[in-house]
Amino acid sequence: MEKRELTCIGCPMGCQITVEMKDGEVVSVSGNTCAIGDRYARNEVIHPERTVTSTVRVIGGDKPRCSVKTAENIPKSKIFDCMDEINHAVIKAPCHIGDIVIKDVCNSGVSVVATRNISAV
Repeated sequence: MEKRELTCIGCPMGCQITVEMKDGEVVSVSGNTCAIGDRYARNEVIHPERTVTSTVRVIGGDKPRCSVKTAENIPKSKIFDCMDEINHAVIKAPCHIGDIVIKDVCNSGVSVVATRNISAV
């Protein structure tokens, strides 16, 4: 039986969770104080995902950079490729919260969206 020790990031409690696995399947989850911890732990050991936040360069805007994030979680294994695409992205002002900056980042089916309004100058 394989054991994995995790610190839950689902809420501010930061529970120390133990996941027991057998043949790649979760057998038990313990140490969590809420259902969020159980869901987080099961997902983390089978299919870890993250939201990626960063900034992109803006041309012709009142700010030089615009904050962005993935609209949904992406597989943890794609974070570096996602950041590479974000680092090469350039947008033209104006830009509004929710505008799609990169569609289908890393062929994940997830868009990178603006999280700040930028006015044109």
